[in-house]
Amino acid sequence: MTSRTALLLGIGGLIAAPAAYAQDGAPVEQGEPNVSHFQPAFPGQTRAPASDSGVTLATETVAEGLEHPWGIAVLPDGAILVTERPGRLRRVSPEGELSEPIAGVPEVHAVEQGGLLDVAIGPDYEEEGWIYLSYAKPLGDGMSVTAAIRGRLSEDGTELVDVEEIFEQEPPSPTPMHYGSRIVFDDDGHVFITTGEHSDAAERDNAQDLGTTYGKVIRLNLDGSVPEDNPFVDEEGAIDSIWSYGHRNIQAAAMDAEGRLWEIEHGPQGGDELNLVEPGNNYGWPIVVYGQEYSGEPVGEGRATHEPDFVEPRYYWDPVIAPSGMVFYDGEMFPDWQGNILVGSLNPGALVRLELEDDAVTGEERLLTDVGRIRDVAVDAEGAILVITDDPNGALLRLTPEEG
Repeated sequence: MTSRTALLLGIGGLIAAPAAYAQDGAPVEQGEPNVSHFQPAFPGQTRAPASDSGVTLATETVAEGLEHPWGIAVLPDGAILVTERPGRLRRVSPEGELSEPIAGVPEVHAVEQGGLLDVAIGPDYEEEGWIYLSYAKPLGDGMSVTAAIRGRLSEDGTELVDVEEIFEQEPPSPTPMHYGSRIVFDDDGHVFITTGEHSDAAERDNAQDLGTTYGKVIRLNLDGSVPEDNPFVDEEGAIDSIWSYGHRNIQAAAMDAEGRLWEIEHGPQGGDELNLVEPGNNYGWPIVVYGQEYSGEPVGEGRATHEPDFVEPRYYWDPVIAPSGMVFYDGEMFPDWQGNILVGSLNPGALVRLELEDDAVTGEERLLTDVGRIRDVAVDAEGAILVITDDPNGALLRLTPEEG
């Protein structure tokens, strides 16, 4: 047993596989797997039965003309903040009016997958007014990192003020790919920031290195300080902000009703993963994955099964959905979807709905398959679903049940 495996078992233990469920019915039509000889570690870990909710979505375009929008967040007054990857933050009024770019946003590295990424409303917004942003931060000479800041909207809403950085990935990378990055809060005064491992073969092993923040989930206090109960605070050579590691590129993350963090990360050619994130655990990248290199060559050890060395994903896709933002639905408009995961798909493009029972995926439905790449998902105060489309002329859409 390696020292890392011993550490993994000592801190959180490997997450047990969820209970097996009878998988009656054909899965969603999705084509043949890229790696046909890989088998799931437990029944229902992939290709859950196709579910039909019987819901037809009515789609309203709230705003358009957005250049590669990346993140959305709903303000208490019903307005919506939207990030555009080139570096613009905008406010969409409840009436659908799109503001001019909000000043005060940090300079971004808008190259390849880099730029302005997620936006999130702080849990103390009503009292403190904090808004959080993640972005690709330029460091000169083509180097960049994932970073996160918080700031407040000025009284007239035209500027971000009191800006302070709360996280900067290390070390700098020359590869403008796989930045992550979602921002999620718990109810105990912590913020989670997800990162990627910058994709390049020479760098991605850093996902296993506790001395870097590549391919990690980061956990901080709201002001950017490190909680004393983080799993690696006392580990020599480890960065103390790390919560979990062994991730590839996490662009979807959300808290469930029990206050547990889940994430969905991009696999390579196959192997997108849904993970329940626990402190100190290792999720296997780039040693094991239910996918392969884009060249068709095996990844890492050429095996898919994560156990006993790493945590098994709760669900995986092959072929991929290319996950973006996600939410656990909690609203009144779609009562039968309470507790379901809604996640955007960039490829082939859809809103993917997952049904869960005892932490196992028991059904999957593909919705909104005709609007292209969905980059983020949110729910407004009325329970309507908000999505944005990743396009040079992207749009903010509001989804409601079609009457009748």
